Amino acid sequence: MFVLDYKSGQPIYEQLYRSITRLAALGGLEENEQMPSVRALAQELGVNPNTVQKAYRMLERDGILVSVPGKGSFLSPDFAPVERKKQLALGEFDAAVARAADGGVTACEMRGRIDAYFQGRDPA
Repeated sequence: MFVLDYKSGQPIYEQLYRSITRLAALGGLEENEQMPSVRALAQELGVNPNTVQKAYRMLERDGILVSVPGKGSFLSPDFAPVERKKQLALGEFDAAVARAADGGVTACEMRGRIDAYFQGRDPA
C-alpha cells in the first residue's frame, strides 16, 4: 500500500505522510476509510511505531486524518486540506516550469523528466 525508500535522505515519517496524502489526493483512499493501526502499519513497513505515530499526528494536524478514540484513525471526509495541498503543489509546479523554460529547458526535456519520475527512473 505504502512505498518507502529506506535509502532516501528523507525521514521515513515524511515519506509516509506524503504517501498517504498522495493516495488520498489521487482517490486511492476513500473518505472515512479506516487506516491501519500504528502497530500494524509499523510492523508491515518494518519501522518503529513512533515513526508511524509521528506521520499520523502530522496528518491529523493537517486535517487529512481524523482520530476516533478507541476506534482508530480514518481518512477525513473533508478533502479541503488535500485539495489545498494539491493546488499549492500545482502553483509551485507552474513556477518551476516557468523558471526552467526561462533557463532554456525545452518542453520535450521537461516531459522526459516528468515521465521518468512517474516511471520510477532517475530523471538525470
